[in-house]
Amino acid sequence: MLLKGRTAIVYGASGAVGGAVAKAYAREGARVFLAARNREGLEAVAAEIAAAGGRAEVAPVDATDHDAVEAHLQAIVAKAGPVKLMFNAVAVDDTQGQKLIDMPRDKFIAPIITGMKTWFSTGTANARHMAANGGGVIVGISANAAREAYDIMGGFGVAMGAIEHFLRHLAVENGPAGVRCVCVRSPGSPDAPGVREAFLLHAREEGITLEEAERRAGERTPLRQLTPLAQIADVAVLLSSDLAASMTATVANATGGAQVD
Repeated sequence: MLLKGRTAIVYGASGAVGGAVAKAYAREGARVFLAARNREGLEAVAAEIAAAGGRAEVAPVDATDHDAVEAHLQAIVAKAGPVKLMFNAVAVDDTQGQKLIDMPRDKFIAPIITGMKTWFSTGTANARHMAANGGGVIVGISANAAREAYDIMGGFGVAMGAIEHFLRHLAVENGPAGVRCVCVRSPGSPDAPGVREAFLLHAREEGITLEEAERRAGERTPLRQLTPLAQIADVAVLLSSDLAASMTATVANATGGAQVD
C-alpha cells in the first residue's frame, strides 16, 4: 500500500473526480476525510470505501469559506493527527458554450474567482499545517485547457491555468519545509458527468452527436482513448506517494498524449 497510515483530505469528494481519488487513496491505505458541501454525496462515497475495506469519514465544509476551511482542518487534526495528503477536486462551476465576445463578464470570471477562492483557502491552510508538521503533499486537478486554447470554453481554461500556477507558487514557497505541490492534467474523463456535459455542448456547436465528439477526441490522442477516471485517480496516488518524492512544482500529463510535452 503506497499511502498506508497517512491522513488525507479530499475536497470535492462528492464529485466524480474527488470520489475516484478518495477511493484510490483509501485503497492504498490512507485514512481519508471526505469534504464537500453535499453530505449526502459524501456519505455515498464513504459507504463505497467502507464496503471495500477502506477508512473514510465525512467532514462537510464549504471550501470557498476561508475560516470554515481552517476550522475544518483543525478538527480533523485533533481527531486523526497531522494531515499528510490533500487533493482538491472542487468544481469551478464554469459556464461553457459561448464565445468570449458574447459572454457576460460575470459568467467569464466566475470560475476563476471560485477556483482561486477554494485553492487559496485549502492550499494555504494545508501547506501551513504540513510545513509545521514534517511536510506533506498537495495535489490538484486541471485540464488540457490550462495550456491549450479551445473555442467556447468561457473562463474554464483561464481558471485551470491559474490553478496550475498557484500550485507552482505554493510549491516554491513551501518546498524547504518538505511540502510538495503537484497537479494532474486530465484530458476530460468521459465517465465523469461534468465532462460529458461539456462534450455535449461542443458536439452541439459542431453539429455532431455526443458519441462522435468523444470518439474524435479520443482519436486525436496517441493512445486513441480518453483517460478514464480510475487512471486519473491512480496518477494522483502515484504523485501522493514516496515514489514521486522528487516531484514538485510540476504537472503530471495524464492526457494520453493529447498534449505532447
